[in-house]
Amino acid sequence: MADHVHILGICGTFMGGLALLARDSGYRVSGSDTNVYPPMSTQLIESGIAVTDGYDADQLQPAPDCVVVGNALSRGNSAIESMLNRHLHYTSGPEWLGQHILKDRWVLAVAGTHGKTSTASMLAWILEQAGLAPGFLIGGVPVNFGLSARLGEGRYFVVEADEYDSAFFDKRSKFVHYRPDTLVINNLEYDHADIFADLAEIETQFHHLIRCIPGDGAIIRGEGDAIDRVLARGVWSAVSTVTAASETTTAGWSWRSGPTSENVYMITTPDGQAYPLRWPLIGAHNAANATAAVAAAAQVGVDPADAVNALASFAGIKRRLELLGAPHNIAVFDDFAHHPTAIAATLSAMRAEQSSGKLIALVEPRSNTMRLGQYRTELGAAAQEANHVIWFEPSGLDWNLSAALNAYEHQEVVSDIDTLLNRALALAHPGDKIVVMSNGGFQGLHTRLIAALEDKVYA
Repeated sequence: MADHVHILGICGTFMGGLALLARDSGYRVSGSDTNVYPPMSTQLIESGIAVTDGYDADQLQPAPDCVVVGNALSRGNSAIESMLNRHLHYTSGPEWLGQHILKDRWVLAVAGTHGKTSTASMLAWILEQAGLAPGFLIGGVPVNFGLSARLGEGRYFVVEADEYDSAFFDKRSKFVHYRPDTLVINNLEYDHADIFADLAEIETQFHHLIRCIPGDGAIIRGEGDAIDRVLARGVWSAVSTVTAASETTTAGWSWRSGPTSENVYMITTPDGQAYPLRWPLIGAHNAANATAAVAAAAQVGVDPADAVNALASFAGIKRRLELLGAPHNIAVFDDFAHHPTAIAATLSAMRAEQSSGKLIALVEPRSNTMRLGQYRTELGAAAQEANHVIWFEPSGLDWNLSAALNAYEHQEVVSDIDTLLNRALALAHPGDKIVVMSNGGFQGLHTRLIAALEDKVYA
């Protein structure tokens, strides 16, 4: 019988993808979680992987061959205490991935504060279109593939490389377990305020990652002082830079808006060759992500012209500005939006595309960094491109969200999901766009909003 792997915290995007890889590698897989919501819950159900609701100790009877522990679990959890008392074999998700899936592959890792999911998805699609049949594990569901993870048939494996810690017993960042050959660092800002005291601590983790890149590997980096400081500590691999094109751009990979008003960007290689990128995605941030993906693919032999052509058919990622529906010509989008920089980039891109109607943002500051108030003074400015913003104040904040937004017109705060829904319905009219921004389930707001808009009668 195949070894039995039981995954605690199986419905997170990372652990859910890991479950698919373990199953496809021949392991018998089960798991448990709480507060389950799509798209991962749907993916697991469709894959036939048994999921237990909650963390009772009985789920570890009989004992699995290995317990893979998600980083959301800690001491005091019933399953964790049973696992430790019985001396069961356990490991973290990142370590299991590194040892069982990645060790014989050419790993292309995508790291950074923003754009990891998008860039990794673009890179996997480029390699797929090049006939390389890559494996991948991505913290979201690329529409082109319909799954967040697969083993793949070729040599290459694309992994979204998160700096969050590995487990309660391993406080190193996840990505140190991946040992990549090609590394993308899109950008670097302070995040994860629940585990990192400051940006310097995050930079230290990134340099641990840099130390793992082989000498014949490659680093594709974005701009920024934080990345400069990380590389100044020592680098032993070739480094290429991705930047927005300007009069002072002299080397590396760059991107710029195309010569027409259409959604076209020009991607330029280090040797000066320029290729037009025509695709359905919007925003300068996505152009930067695309350029990094093309640069990374070039490291494994994909011609940049072929890579750019592949992106023309890239269909995006679920929950990354995903169009959910347009009842009565009111377009409703779902966006992950975990950080003020991400909120600003999304709303700026939407504003640039909107010629009429209002742009309405419904925002839940759910990430640990935003809940802790680290960016409270930046929230209002991040959302200024929207015509109207309704912030949902979660319970348990020890700072005043309304006071932080007091200086911004057309931004309001509610603490009840029904109130938020009714305010959105009152504001929205045909021709408007509504973007729902949260890195969680938002109490089912997305589905309820579309249903309510469909039922509303407009004169």
